[in-house]
Amino acid sequence: MQEDTTEAQDCDAAVRLEKPYRSSTRTRIALIVGAMAASAAALVACGGDSSSNDSDAIDQAALVAQGKQIFRFDTFGDEIFWTDKLMMNEVIGTAVDPVTALSVGLKVDAEALPAAVVQGIQSGSISLTSPATTVALLKLDAVVGVKGTVETVNGQDVLKRVGITCALCHSTVDNSFAPGIGKRLDGWPNRDLNSGAIIALSPTLDAATKAVFNSWGKGKFDPRHNVDGISKPVVIPPAFGLEGIHSVTFTGDGKELSYWNRYVAVAEMGGQGSVSEPRLNLSITNGTQDLVSDKLPALQAYQLSLKAPTAPTGSFDATAAVRGQLLFEGAGKCASCHTGALFTDANSTLHPASDSMAEPESPSYASRSASKQYRTSPLKGIWQHAPYFHDGSAATLTDVVRTYNGRLALGLSSQQIADLAEYLKSL
Repeated sequence: MQEDTTEAQDCDAAVRLEKPYRSSTRTRIALIVGAMAASAAALVACGGDSSSNDSDAIDQAALVAQGKQIFRFDTFGDEIFWTDKLMMNEVIGTAVDPVTALSVGLKVDAEALPAAVVQGIQSGSISLTSPATTVALLKLDAVVGVKGTVETVNGQDVLKRVGITCALCHSTVDNSFAPGIGKRLDGWPNRDLNSGAIIALSPTLDAATKAVFNSWGKGKFDPRHNVDGISKPVVIPPAFGLEGIHSVTFTGDGKELSYWNRYVAVAEMGGQGSVSEPRLNLSITNGTQDLVSDKLPALQAYQLSLKAPTAPTGSFDATAAVRGQLLFEGAGKCASCHTGALFTDANSTLHPASDSMAEPESPSYASRSASKQYRTSPLKGIWQHAPYFHDGSAATLTDVVRTYNGRLALGLSSQQIADLAEYLKSL
């Protein structure tokens, strides 16, 4: 135990000596806007056109930059829920070491780590089995999607408050440093995250409630549970590739991303603000301040800027994918719903629950939503986020095609199923 304490102090010393410069959101945005303004001025000096398009581009870039900071670091004041109600700061500060944190799917941003911390982790001089190291990482803003307020009390860093951000569920890392530690991949769903197990660590919950949360499993979350009391989690969806798509949720609730961002920020994260959905007889107001509404435009702008990742080289059979595309557009009947460049008809059509390959299920996830229907999921970047269907019941894309083949009696051969799966891997 003494060794862990010493090693955590080494980490804390490294934090104090080499904590990277983290400017405020306003300063970062000002730097970006200033750089773009200088570029525009240079363009004019060289005879370029200083049209309103330049100003619009600068404004949009600033909005996206602001949204990036909100996505990564803004809690909307949800510390009131995670600290004052669930007392998660006490649990993390005394019982959650980095090994435990990584085991439940939390990720560490390697680019937020000073060189001394990197060296200490590599050499073993910084303990990954001490909660004090977790506190030190939170002090660095290095735990993806978790925001901590750390104060020094009697010479020791203490986690006073903690909250969560959008990045907790909708970012992961590239594992370039170690499993669970690497560069951020914003918009990628964290399918390693065991959100239920994390919530169940709260000392304020009774055993029955903890059992419900512990039953969810990794990569899943139930965004309706605290509204209707039912427990039927769905897989965490990607937040990339949404530009041009109006119905962004599994059930197509709302006509823009900000609709869902408001719902999650208030109803799920516990942010300070209000959300209302008459179709669900839902009206929630947290606190007396609105820390959500004015951030929604920038947050949406950043999320819509996140492109779906291209399939890695060598991750699919290109020849088979060509054959699979013909099946996708023909005998597989996929293109009847997965239409156009967006691979979805969600902007014009929602489908009855019976059209979902995960239905019938009890309770039906659609029945708990505002729309009572499902949208057609877009397919760009689908290779990245197994398992599939909203309930995660298809482990692979081959399983997806087999399910469709059986349910719709498509009559595809084993080779055709394999070819179609290869095409999906290529998207």
